Formats: sequence, structure tokens, C-alpha cells
Amino acid sequence: MNIYDFKARDIDGNEISLSDYKGKVMLIVNTASKCGFTPQYEDLQKLHEKYSDQGLAILGFPCDQFDDQEFGESGEIKSFCSLNYGVSFTMFEKIKVNGKDTDPIFAYLKDQVEFKGLDQTNLTNKIIESILNEKFPSYTSGNEIRWNFTKFLINRDGKVVDRFESSVNPLEIEPSIKELI
Repeated sequence: MNIYDFKARDIDGNEISLSDYKGKVMLIVNTASKCGFTPQYEDLQKLHEKYSDQGLAILGFPCDQFDDQEFGESGEIKSFCSLNYGVSFTMFEKIKVNGKDTDPIFAYLKDQVEFKGLDQTNLTNKIIESILNEKFPSYTSGNEIRWNFTKFLINRDGKVVDRFESSVNPLEIEPSIKELI
């Protein structure tokens, strides 16, 4: 099994096969519209504009598992992302990234790259860890997604090569993207 075996519905309800992205570098992100990390949409869009012609595909998967920080309907999500951040990269329907209803794409991604920890010198990560321990303790073990805007980088051959946690700004990933393009 590989990343190209999966399908998902885009934000407009169309079924998309990830095999459509064969030969591209992918950055797959679980997103949320009402999160402290939501401004990362701006930098994801910058990366999309700068590198999409060179083979980068950014795929956003809205999720509301972390304190209900996403709108309820796809139309609201699409409108918010477009109006506030000019998002033109592919957005998908809302999914779950943890628990018994984990989307198969994210189950696969979590199996491919281990969680390496949250940098505890970063105050935001300390806050996230505190919230997780209090409200979502099941998300603190193994390779579970810890919060919104966890990013997975996939090379042109479909291999998941890295995982970047929420506090890592998308522009910090640019050198890794450039190596793969």
C-alpha cells in the first residue's frame, strides 16, 4: 500500500484519487479555521504559489477534533479560506485524524513517520501539551496527531519523508521542499 492508493472528497464533494498527484511533491496538512495556527494558511498559500509550477501539491484536510476549531460545513470552510487567506491549493472535506474514525489517509501517514516530540522550549507547544493532557489524553500517545496544522511531506515517489508538528511554520519547511522538487 502507498499514498496513491487513497481517495478523498475535495471541499466541493468531488472524489479525488491521490494517484492524481503521482510525480509531485505533496505537503498534506490537517487544517482548522478557528485555531491559533490558522494564519499558517497564508504561508501554505505562499508555498503553493511559489512551487506549484515546479511540482508541489499542498493538500489541506480540515479537522475539528481539537476543541471544535473548524466550521461545520464545507461551504463555510471554503469561503473562509478563500476570503481570508486566498487559498487556492486543494482543500478536502472535513475529516478525523485520530480515534476510531481516523481517515485512512491520516492513519497511513501516521504509520509512515513517527511522532518525534514537541519542542518544549516553544511556549506554544507547552500549552498544546497541557491542553492535550487535560482534554485529549488519548492523542498524547504513539504517532497520534497532536494538534491542527500537522504537516506531512511526501516525495515524488510517494514516500512519506517527514512530519512537522503544528508549531513548525510552513516556510520553515521550504528547504526540505526545495530538496525534493
